[in-house]
Amino acid sequence: MASGRNRNHQTRTEFLQQIPDPVLLTTSEGIITEANQAALNAAGKTRKEIIGRGICQIIHGGRWPHIKCPLEEFLLTRQAKSEDTRLPGLGGEYHLVITPLASSGDESDSVMLQARKLSREESLKVESIRTAQLAAIGELAAGVAHEVNNPINGIINFAQLLLDDAKDDSPQAELCSRIVNEGERIANIIDSLLSFARENENELSEVDVREVVTECLSLVDHQLRKEGIRVEQQFSCEACLVVGNFMQLQQVVFNAINNSRYALNERYPNSSPDKKIIISCEKIEEEGVDKIRTVIRDLGTGIPQGILDKLFEPFFTSKPKGQGTGLGMSISFGIIQNHGGTLSVDSVLNKYTDVVIDIHASGNSGSKADA
Repeated sequence: MASGRNRNHQTRTEFLQQIPDPVLLTTSEGIITEANQAALNAAGKTRKEIIGRGICQIIHGGRWPHIKCPLEEFLLTRQAKSEDTRLPGLGGEYHLVITPLASSGDESDSVMLQARKLSREESLKVESIRTAQLAAIGELAAGVAHEVNNPINGIINFAQLLLDDAKDDSPQAELCSRIVNEGERIANIIDSLLSFARENENELSEVDVREVVTECLSLVDHQLRKEGIRVEQQFSCEACLVVGNFMQLQQVVFNAINNSRYALNERYPNSSPDKKIIISCEKIEEEGVDKIRTVIRDLGTGIPQGILDKLFEPFFTSKPKGQGTGLGMSISFGIIQNHGGTLSVDSVLNKYTDVVIDIHASGNSGSKADA
């Protein structure tokens, strides 16, 4: 019986080696039991370094204790799935096919994951689909916020009337005061949520992104010094000019810097030479169009790949409960989208996080000023 299982194992291993794409076999709990040579090459690891490890740790680079990996959760359902996704542990964008395998001896819960690397054209198509989905989420969120705004203002006003009539220090006054405070907190969240999809109503002008960065850093300079965070600025052009709204672009950069501060303080509670933020600004060309690319990089905790696609969804936060509203990145996404640009995040757990902002350079026919 044992020799039969060994022959089956050998046959299966030989079959996997014939597949040119990376292939991993896992249990339904996400523990890797087998890998072909293509998977080892893509991951840059030996068989000993992969077998017995969690699937998220290998293809996503790991995960945080308080965030569950969507892939690992899906494997527990033992369902088939096919999707285009980024797998940093394998070095790129892939078309991932998940196939539950039929029971075979002592491996009744095996699942096969086969990853085909996407071409550049396919990767660009995936990115455009993600952008469209996020835009649709923003419109939905704004619609819900509008519907909630009126009743919450009514609640605040009625509670304030009751509070005005209540005796000081009475139980009624305390309860009404709490209602007003919580209502105002909801109203502030709704206002932020509306900013996610609100069109830019302010006058646009020519803005030097370097000045936006400099102004943001001046606002948090004292806090950065106190926390032992160094900032490196790398500007490769004399003027990084775009057409936009200075205050809104400042809000985007400020949010990214604050997120970097959080990640760095989490990874380095004390001083470290790697406790730094690197901000670069350069002119690039994509498909014949000049753009200004701003990258805010930190060497902090990084973000698990399994949740990168959710970062721009309203109310989603990668921070522990109570430490974030989940609106900062979604608002930033809406602002950059309204500027005719793109906002993306690249990250590897416990290595780095890049917030990448691309906006048409001033003078391009595709800039908002020429719309």
